[in-house]
Amino acid sequence: MKKVLLSAVALVAFTFANAQEEKPAGNGFSKGDAFVSGALTLGSSKTGDFKANAFEIAPKVGYFVSENIAVGASVGYSSLKYDNGVADATNSGLALGAFGRYYFTPANQFSLFAQLGFDYNTLDSEFDANSGTVYPDTFKTKEIGLGLSAGLNYFVSSNFSIEAGVAVLGYTSNDNGGNGADKTNTFAFGGDWRAVTFGVNYKF
Repeated sequence: MKKVLLSAVALVAFTFANAQEEKPAGNGFSKGDAFVSGALTLGSSKTGDFKANAFEIAPKVGYFVSENIAVGASVGYSSLKYDNGVADATNSGLALGAFGRYYFTPANQFSLFAQLGFDYNTLDSEFDANSGTVYPDTFKTKEIGLGLSAGLNYFVSSNFSIEAGVAVLGYTSNDNGGNGADKTNTFAFGGDWRAVTFGVNYKF
């Protein structure tokens, strides 16, 4: 799975890079530009007999179809394994997303944007059969989400920009494992400035 994700990201980036016309480099975005961002994390912790190992890869790619509008997609895979000395469990997640952005001043070094996004997430949980848990040995949940957010880009060079964003409006629906279980529907409105996200984009 990890090799497939990395190969897909490399292929998309290569395609975008070769599809663009030659143009002088400069701060800001323009029609035909592409950008890539995402996350790659590895972590582990140990407290007494409790051990945990985590891995995540979540690339994101965007492409400017016009001077002000960019569309893109993201894919992510995460894994969390833990063992308390008696039982162990594994959580594996897959995340797929699509987004559209409107940049107000894309050609400038600093630009605000509004984003509309759609996400589909699955989480597979596997428990040790001897753990004594009341949950089934395997448990799978699915969640879909729609969100409206606001953000900004600031170019620190012709290719690299710092990005910040905050959610403004969001809706999620989680099936809680299905099989007749009641869904959890969540609606949220208003920006939480304690939960601002930050990232770095590379522009092709």
